[in-house]
Amino acid sequence: MPKGYWIAHIDVADPDAYKAYLEANAKPFAKYGARFQVRSGRSAQKEGALRSRHVVIEFKDYATALACYDSSERRSAFALRRPPVSQGDLVIIEGYDGKQPA
Repeated sequence: MPKGYWIAHIDVADPDAYKAYLEANAKPFAKYGARFQVRSGRSAQKEGALRSRHVVIEFKDYATALACYDSSERRSAFALRRPPVSQGDLVIIEGYDGKQPA
């Protein structure tokens, strides 16, 4: 079964307030088995327009990724991240489990 992913691009305007969001989000992430695959770090933007912070979070499957997003714990944490603290874009996507190029 393919994994599920959150792919987020975030601009943080208030780093101190954003820390409270990160701490609050730890609870739903632990509950739903989230694993950070990318958490900012170095990047080279080659095309298009993106935000400054990039995050990829892996879940055991797409349904779990959706359930985490829809959870009351995640909604409570998100209230700490809303503008003016940060602005972002998020997609929840099903991973690919098919044939790879040879």
